[in-house]
Amino acid sequence: MSKRSDSRRTGRASHQPPGLALPKGKVPALRVVPMPADANHNGDIFGGWIMAQVDVAGGTVAGRVARGRVATVAVNSFVFKQPVQVGDVLSLYADVARIGNTSITVDVQVYAERGRADRWIVKVTEATLTYVAIDRDGRPRPVPAP
Repeated sequence: MSKRSDSRRTGRASHQPPGLALPKGKVPALRVVPMPADANHNGDIFGGWIMAQVDVAGGTVAGRVARGRVATVAVNSFVFKQPVQVGDVLSLYADVARIGNTSITVDVQVYAERGRADRWIVKVTEATLTYVAIDRDGRPRPVPAP
């Protein structure tokens, strides 16, 4: 069987790098499983649903750094590398890239665990978002010193 027909049979991309694993020594900011209601008419998960999960993961980390409320002010970059499928176990890893006076920029990497008996990992999305620390009235406030 050719690699091309094998990828159609198993759903595994023929260009899947062997041995790709979840990042070692890191805890995901969020883990979630997309359900059929999150799928588009092609059966893949809506990009907007993935964007929302990325925003939750990034906002959780930014809120921890800000020690309070944050608001998303920019999606600096967002790349969909592979489709997400119903039943994938998504692990979203968020790392602080930059801390400004009132802003926090976060890099988010999303990995999908696929398969049951023959599990493999696929990097599906990467994004960079900027959040601003806000006060009770929604106005920007300084990010506290670490």
